[in-house]
Amino acid sequence: MSETTEEKKGFKIETSALRAYTMLGALVIIWLFFHWQTGGIFLTPRNLSNLMLQTSVTGIIAVGMLMVIVSGNIDLSVGSVLGLAGGLAAIVLTNWGYGLPVAILAAIGVAVLIGIIQGSLTAYFNIPAFIVTLGGLLAWRGAIKGLSQSETIPIADDTFKQIGQGYIEPMAGWILAAVAILAILYFAFRRAKAEKEYGIGDGNVSREIIKSLLPICAVILFIYVMNSYVGVPIPVLILLAVALVGFFITNNTTFGRYLYAIGGNADAARLSGINNRANIVKVFAFLGALTGIAALIFTARVGSAAPDAGVLKELDAIAACVIGGASLMGGRGTVFGACLGALIMASLDNGMSLLNVRDFMQELTKGAILVLAVGLDMIGRKS
Repeated sequence: MSETTEEKKGFKIETSALRAYTMLGALVIIWLFFHWQTGGIFLTPRNLSNLMLQTSVTGIIAVGMLMVIVSGNIDLSVGSVLGLAGGLAAIVLTNWGYGLPVAILAAIGVAVLIGIIQGSLTAYFNIPAFIVTLGGLLAWRGAIKGLSQSETIPIADDTFKQIGQGYIEPMAGWILAAVAILAILYFAFRRAKAEKEYGIGDGNVSREIIKSLLPICAVILFIYVMNSYVGVPIPVLILLAVALVGFFITNNTTFGRYLYAIGGNADAARLSGINNRANIVKVFAFLGALTGIAALIFTARVGSAAPDAGVLKELDAIAACVIGGASLMGGRGTVFGACLGALIMASLDNGMSLLNVRDFMQELTKGAILVLAVGLDMIGRKS
């Protein structure tokens, strides 16, 4: 690797880290501002638990949306797919009388099928993803209105409701924290060993452990705060699991690297032997699966399935990705950034609701933040 290439790689890493720290700083400022304005309510364990619940649905969708955006595409239909999948689960469970496993499989299955259909239309018929999913936004919303006859379907199954309303015991939370800390330390030792084996560093274990102190402290603080209320919400555990899977796929798999290559330069990726079309279908199907999971959480949390469920969720997910540093041009973005962006969006919603800010002002604020984030992204690309 030439010196110039190494310098460019180092610059990209530094820029990515700077962007992450900037977002974390912005989140801290938002939290402190709302805590001050709400008279000390915002940062209480109860509200933080509610905030994490609000983040879970958008965050899960944002992980899949991030991967679609990285590939140079977009999906405007996830809100309607969420409504359809959640409504179908309620219909299967309540109206048709099938059990919980069938309802779960139906919700995730229909969402994956929709992802495959839309991905195939984009990849094999060369219809822009924007148009395909814009059509899906209307079509799938119409489908759930037809299935439910535009009526809200209540859910009485308590086991199903636990998916969106349940908490794990405090002791189980600490056990999970211990497992997470051991995993963090394991990867710290692994990084040090890899540096030494491949000659890309001195393999300093102490330095890697010191770098791991921040995430370890974050894990302990998170479990402590959640346990101070009731416990860790089940939807939040699902979000964390999805985020870990998304992180692994984007950073440690051939499929993930292909997505970045396709988004960065589709022609170059194709000429290098990457099957662009198949990978685009796969990423849309993956987003569909995550949307199905989010639909189950959303429906279980509300305790019913409404035909207008999930309206504008696609915009929240896209905004989370963009605020988190993803480029709408493709080729750039991280799962961590998308989840952090989802947390920022949820914090704005939560804080403004606590302050009784009127709906139109909330929408104006979120819209302005989205435009600002895209503008800063374009300025960064020019630089």
